[in-house]
Amino acid sequence: MRILVTGGAGFIGSHIAEACLAAGHEVAVVDNLSTGRLANVPPKARFEKMDLRDKRLGDLCRYLRPEVVCHQAAQVDVRRSVADPVFDADVNILGMLNLLEAARSAGASKVIFASSGGAIYGEQERFPAAEDHSLNPCSPYGVSKLAGEKYLGYYRQTFGLPYCALRYANVYGPRQDPFGEAGVVAIFTSKLLLGEQPVINGDGLQTRDYVCVTDVARANLLALEPGVEGPINIGTGIETDVVALFKELVRLTKSEAARVHGPAKAGEQRRSVLDAGLAAKVLGWQPQTSLSEGLALTVDYFRASLKAQVSGA
Repeated sequence: MRILVTGGAGFIGSHIAEACLAAGHEVAVVDNLSTGRLANVPPKARFEKMDLRDKRLGDLCRYLRPEVVCHQAAQVDVRRSVADPVFDADVNILGMLNLLEAARSAGASKVIFASSGGAIYGEQERFPAAEDHSLNPCSPYGVSKLAGEKYLGYYRQTFGLPYCALRYANVYGPRQDPFGEAGVVAIFTSKLLLGEQPVINGDGLQTRDYVCVTDVARANLLALEPGVEGPINIGTGIETDVVALFKELVRLTKSEAARVHGPAKAGEQRRSVLDAGLAAKVLGWQPQTSLSEGLALTVDYFRASLKAQVSGA
């Protein structure tokens, strides 16, 4: 199968590209390298440097003729979306529309969309949240992800273009950027290994559902199957607070860092956890990597990366 992965030089997209190649698919990656790294692109994948908003995207898609478009590229920083909602919408809504038009004109048979469980549901009313939970995004980023799902529904109804929206929990793992993508696991791990002091926002009892990137990549692979459509949560159903996460990372990094708290971040969700029962039923997917195993893999990756930087300096 010919698969186009947008954002395939990024954290999640590169893992998906690898998984698709390992399964025997033909993979092309489109990425503008604003946050992604060329080194993340698998050697066997075709790479095209291009922005989602580029009008030439239609010509590229018609040339590549992807059967499935796996859309991972996005503006992913929630805080930046609050500071600059126009930029967030430009990338995440107008960029996606440009891609959908390109996919439609190229005859694609499916779009798999990286949506967001935590951002779309907002402050949860039920724990864990299933796909029928009310949709109350509390950031421009969440609004843009919800808009993406609505546009996919329109293209399905109007043009017969099937889609699957995978609503990710908090994804972590090797290759996550501790700066551009601002994942707490990557930030804490990087600081602890460098001997710097991480700061916990507020009391640190805010919870998230942490899912390993390798499990997320496998979910995308399973979503390639015909008939898999609509929104599907991809999470573990387990809540972990930031204090517990910090303690585990201190143990894994063998750090002596103290637990330091800073001011709470305005508008930060208090609890977020997803019900992945539908993923088990429809995809046959369940998380295979425990948090302790995934954090160990992440720490090993960051430790090796730092050693490589030092030796290459």
